[in-house]
Amino acid sequence: MRVLWCVLIQCLFLTACSEQSAQQVDTNKAQVQVGATDYTAYLPMLTGKRVGLVVNQTSQVNGQHIVDLLRERNVNVSKIFAPEHGFRGDHDAGAHVKSSVDEKTGIDVVSIYGSNKKPSNDVLQSLDVIIFDIQDVGVRFYTYISSMHYMMEAAAENNIEFIVLDRPNPNIAYVDGPILDPQFRSFVGMHEIPVLHGMTVGELAQMIKGEGWIKQAAALDLTVIPVKNYDRTTAYNLPIQPSPNLPNAQSIQLYPSLCFFEATPITIGRGTDFPFQVVGYSPVALGEFNFTPRAIKGASMTPKFKGVEVFGQDLRSATIHGLDLTLFIETYKILTQANETFFERADFMDKLAGTDKLRLAIMEGQSAEQIKHSWQSGLNHFKQQRQPYLLYK
Repeated sequence: MRVLWCVLIQCLFLTACSEQSAQQVDTNKAQVQVGATDYTAYLPMLTGKRVGLVVNQTSQVNGQHIVDLLRERNVNVSKIFAPEHGFRGDHDAGAHVKSSVDEKTGIDVVSIYGSNKKPSNDVLQSLDVIIFDIQDVGVRFYTYISSMHYMMEAAAENNIEFIVLDRPNPNIAYVDGPILDPQFRSFVGMHEIPVLHGMTVGELAQMIKGEGWIKQAAALDLTVIPVKNYDRTTAYNLPIQPSPNLPNAQSIQLYPSLCFFEATPITIGRGTDFPFQVVGYSPVALGEFNFTPRAIKGASMTPKFKGVEVFGQDLRSATIHGLDLTLFIETYKILTQANETFFERADFMDKLAGTDKLRLAIMEGQSAEQIKHSWQSGLNHFKQQRQPYLLYK
């Protein structure tokens, strides 16, 4: 079994997982310029206005945080809204983010993660415009787009302009996974889009408004400042890690396929120096590679198997494109054969998938190919539905 398992892992990620995976990226292009660099497009819109910022540690231009950039240009930054992982990006996944005052600037920082995902009308009365400038990774269950949803809705309800300073999507080439079923809507999946939607936050913001996915969508004054020198074949490595447990390009590539393990007893490396780049378990060995998760402040203080040696697979050199279910399904089979519980958080699995059909199909013994085939009709419809909102060829 172990030999077969190792051979499987070596071959697992050699095949791309969407019809776009063979697409070659063009690296001989002018340098990508994120929306925040296009000062002439949006600074005039801020003159004399009270500005709120939805930002985190990724909201930088050439090493300067947009909060400092705007204040140097005499923009009245009145509020900062902090999403999951906090304004400085130093909170664990799921950790409560508290409202506070930024020590450097003295600006009020309002939490929009936890019990108050949408700011109150009282908080918003002091604002004329809200700017969203956060690096996303193009995966439905990555919660920054859920925070954008609530902030767009709050802006629409309070007649506040909303500006998205767009940034590239490192997974833009892929559209894959099940479309969210509304009955499984949650903060890790709010929109009827696939797991990999292949859109930037600016494009998605236009779709959220255009499809009426927020209250009073028609009333929202939305402006998207697009990325320059960018299209759907442009290679883009993120200059700053988007969250504590996505430290590099490899983790971002593996994230869509490995995140489902969060609903199982399997560790994907939280509490190590290589999160979302390994799988491991104990007492059943998933491979020869061994590691011991530990508490890491700002990343994971209580990881699975804290202080326990586990055995699994090192995926730091694995090749993967899009969403691949093979490893997930094979791990399910191994634990099931060992009489170990795999779907220990079935409700969370269904929220991540946006449906219970994926979990049930795996339990019924369907192959990865059969499951992916079942998504195609929904994906084809989505691609047509999103077409009017795309900004990049």
